[in-house]
Amino acid sequence: MKRSELNLIMRDATEFLAHMNFLLPPFAYWSPAEWRTRTREYQEIKDCMLGWDITDFGSGDYYKIGLLMFTIRNGHYSKPQYAKPYAEKILITREDQVTPYHFHWKKMEDIINRGGGNLLVQVYNSTAEGDFEKTRVRVSMDGRNSEVEAGSVLRVEPGESISIPSGQYHQFWGEKGTGTVLLGEVSKVNDDTIDNRFKEKTGRFPEIEEDVEPLYLLGNEYPDLA
Repeated sequence: MKRSELNLIMRDATEFLAHMNFLLPPFAYWSPAEWRTRTREYQEIKDCMLGWDITDFGSGDYYKIGLLMFTIRNGHYSKPQYAKPYAEKILITREDQVTPYHFHWKKMEDIINRGGGNLLVQVYNSTAEGDFEKTRVRVSMDGRNSEVEAGSVLRVEPGESISIPSGQYHQFWGEKGTGTVLLGEVSKVNDDTIDNRFKEKTGRFPEIEEDVEPLYLLGNEYPDLA
């Protein structure tokens, strides 16, 4: 992805978040120059990869296959000083913009529609070999527990949520004609460097072509702190 594209996506996200009255923490808007002045007081932000996370999953077409996330809080598997057993993110997904099939080895998560359009989520159980199971899928949505056929598409409307256990394949996108979706994610500790199993080969973190200066740094780009 080009840096200019990432900057545009961040600007659009900032406008959308303002429209939805959702506020990000102050470090969301620190410039690269400001980051270079920060001390190890802020090491938790760097170590837990808090902040902006934008990916096209290696597709080359972010608006077709892509997702914007901002990690607000997180723990760390191997650093006990960051003792949080939970994580929280805010996500923005557009109409027909797909986050492709994946599951998490450790993480269980709730995906919450915080407003905007409808979210569509397609689910499968996974086999030990990482394929789709044909078995019925157990679904928990806002305290209602049921079973659906493998490959079912579930609609999550504003205010609703769905729980995704570890090992359950899911892909999601914004329903066409309903608008951009603001999602919350509440989960166990998150580590996207080791905990994702995608059905098809993807690139989780984008390779960036530096055609302009960064507006804000991504969560995996912070400099070493003094």
